[in-house]
Amino acid sequence: MSTLPKLLTQGSALFLDFDGTLTDLALRPDAVEVPDDLARLLDRLHAQLNGALAVVTGRAREDIEPMLSPWRWPAAFEHGALRFSAHSDAAAHRPQGLNRAEAAAKHLAERHTGLLLETKQTSMALHFRLAPSLENLCVQTLSRAIANESGLQLLRGKAVIEVKSVGVNKGLAIQAFMNEAPFAGRLPVFAGDDVTDEAGFSVVQRLGGAGIKVGAGTTCAQYRCDTPQTLRAWLAEATQTPLIHA
Repeated sequence: MSTLPKLLTQGSALFLDFDGTLTDLALRPDAVEVPDDLARLLDRLHAQLNGALAVVTGRAREDIEPMLSPWRWPAAFEHGALRFSAHSDAAAHRPQGLNRAEAAAKHLAERHTGLLLETKQTSMALHFRLAPSLENLCVQTLSRAIANESGLQLLRGKAVIEVKSVGVNKGLAIQAFMNEAPFAGRLPVFAGDDVTDEAGFSVVQRLGGAGIKVGAGTTCAQYRCDTPQTLRAWLAEATQTPLIHA
């Protein structure tokens, strides 16, 4: 039984991160184990909220969709650079200078065992979970690679360094969803686990909703739960009884 309060009502809009939030983190992004009932759980929540549910993730669309195939929910991928809903089918824009950052990361990964480069349409990620001692080298290398690119920024997550556009974050993606049906006029709830989710927590709380931090770490989120399993149990509780009106 979850210790989180009953934040979800018929007037809620629900936004969910994926890695570390709905699923446990893995040593490699492609090794994430997806619970058998996760798609069914998302389907039930999507129906109860009349479609006001979206997955908001840093993952590339082509990487995450096969894990929950066929994908059938609104979503924002690559931290919101690619957003898909009934009203939006955003085209990808590859930031200037990203190729240089990818080349630097690829060169580093080829020289050091344990580093993993994840390439995306609008961003890139260099994972060092298998080589934690290389964190500073990864940061220094990518910082130099984008030093003259004002449109790019480093985003430090759990054992990963990402390079993305400065004009993209999960908070902006959530705000865009909240400007359109069926999300508009609802109170947003967002669950995430990493520093990459803090912009999302800030937006939903500014709009009168609630942020839920999964796991340890400093956060601006109002609420916290221990593990993805705890969050899934809390979400499952919401599907077992009718949601009350706000």
